[in-house]
Amino acid sequence: MSVLADFSFWQLVATGLIFIWSGFVRSGLGFGGAALGLPFMLLVYNQPIFWIPLIGSHLLFFSGLTLSNRLHNVDWPYLVKSGKLILPAAIAGVFGLINLPNQLLLFFIYAVTLFYAVCWALDKAIKSQRPWVDNLLLLIGGYVSGSSLTGAPLMIAVFMRNVPLTKLRDTMFVLWFIIVTIKLITLFILDVPLQTLAAIALVPVATIGHILGLKTHTYIMQHDNLFKRLIGLLLIVVCISGLAQLQATG
Repeated sequence: MSVLADFSFWQLVATGLIFIWSGFVRSGLGFGGAALGLPFMLLVYNQPIFWIPLIGSHLLFFSGLTLSNRLHNVDWPYLVKSGKLILPAAIAGVFGLINLPNQLLLFFIYAVTLFYAVCWALDKAIKSQRPWVDNLLLLIGGYVSGSSLTGAPLMIAVFMRNVPLTKLRDTMFVLWFIIVTIKLITLFILDVPLQTLAAIALVPVATIGHILGLKTHTYIMQHDNLFKRLIGLLLIVVCISGLAQLQATG
């Protein structure tokens, strides 16, 4: 298992920039730090099992900071209701992370992210008008979040219709906190390295993105469609590059 000390200079530079980006997206949108950061990380080092515990540790730290005085702004009734579907699926997803072959997991992450990217680039929102579709999106989103932390856009499609916009980010942060806690405890029990030292080393650069995201959150939410369209175009390029590398090494 690689550690940051084994990375080249350019890998370290790229990792720092990606964690600034991930922190910015997480606090700016309230979701997507992993979904929109992991594809970039995998171009630097193509082992999801290395990055996911590291991302999870940061999510716990930064969401905890944000929520420290905002728990009153969480939609607890809907969180409890949706959690009955999401959490069992997320637990199943954690075991998928452990048991799936690395090449298959890479393909899964790039394919899921490419789907999001195309939807955003074309300004096609993931929508549901039926309760059973809501439940399906929550189940799939929970599994994907458990396996790769990239299920946020599926679940946000349901949460946006059921949670007031003013409470959305804080409610999602509590959900991520619970999912990631379960994930990290499970990985620890299974003796998977949690990359604690690497996570601590990257906190300062991620903090830069986190602060920028907090300061621009209102602006981003007011220009949500434009922001997602630009991200979608960028992610399409990244995911196609990742899939091409995967095919070349497969």
